[in-house]
Amino acid sequence: MGKFNDVFSSPVVAAVYNEVASNRIPYLGEGLFPAKKKSGLELKWIKSSKGLPVSLAPSAFDVVAPIRSRQGFEIIDTEMAYFKEAMLVKEQDIQDYEQAVEGSPLAREILDRIYDDATTLVDGALVVPERMRMSLLANANGHPSISIAVTGGATYTYNYDPNSSYSSNNFTTVSNYWNDLDDSTPLDDISAAADAVEAATGTRPTIALMSKNTINLLKQNESIQNAILAQNVTANIFMTDNRVKELFSNELGINIIVYAKQYKDESGAAKKFYPDGMVTLLPEGALGNTWFGVTPEEHRADKLDVTVVNTGIAVAVETKFDPVQTLTKASEIVLPSFERMDETYMIKVLSSLSY
Repeated sequence: MGKFNDVFSSPVVAAVYNEVASNRIPYLGEGLFPAKKKSGLELKWIKSSKGLPVSLAPSAFDVVAPIRSRQGFEIIDTEMAYFKEAMLVKEQDIQDYEQAVEGSPLAREILDRIYDDATTLVDGALVVPERMRMSLLANANGHPSISIAVTGGATYTYNYDPNSSYSSNNFTTVSNYWNDLDDSTPLDDISAAADAVEAATGTRPTIALMSKNTINLLKQNESIQNAILAQNVTANIFMTDNRVKELFSNELGINIIVYAKQYKDESGAAKKFYPDGMVTLLPEGALGNTWFGVTPEEHRADKLDVTVVNTGIAVAVETKFDPVQTLTKASEIVLPSFERMDETYMIKVLSSLSY
């Protein structure tokens, strides 16, 4: 180990993060909307269905990154799909490391704790596009859209369905909600939705995305249980996720994907990426892309210590004086495109959504 500045720079921080993240299970949306990068973020490049541009709210960039406390979660400052947040390595942290570096096992512990701060920021940056992607796939009103709360109380919206074409043709509310276990008919609901997509686009959905709570309702549903029992010689069987998945695969050619991952929102509350109360039908393959732009920090790479991880997350390390502190900042310009939007279908299966 060397002096603090030798072991804490953006390339070192990025290398440590990449090593830690090598065992990370990717978010579902990372496969459905693969990451790509472009210079700038011209609105015409962010597409919804049929190559149409997304309607965005105007905003400005010149906002100081808020400082995250180690005990808190993320406070995201959003302007024009630009996200940034910072954490401080304080004078005492640097002092502790410098004093411990000469042969003390505490040096590695101190450094790992400081590296964890940077990892926390990057992990928080990964949450942002996943929230965006899942918002496009599950909306109570059937409009693929993104709503971002900005510090100060304003909300900026990104509307992928400005003429309500999607909500009119690719969204339905079931006649009997699925918590009506006796009278709801999930097989019929999903079959009708898949037929509608195939009739309009020629592509039949092969995936049904839902939450854990939703598949639990399917296991309790009378029509589902009767269909499964009809295929088994025993009078009683144990209802499992796999039995329900097998039924939908055999009868409809639909593979159920249960998405249960969670995150903490700005207030620190645990939230689901994909809500209870919705089912989204998807075709095979990517639905669009997750576009990353070049951040202001990257543009000033000649003046700042900056390294990019995960395609578009810029990690910047900057030393400030009086007091002597090291600022670690993660920033990103990000927005998904959704070119295959018309090949998807949203089904509202409960009266209200729960995240």
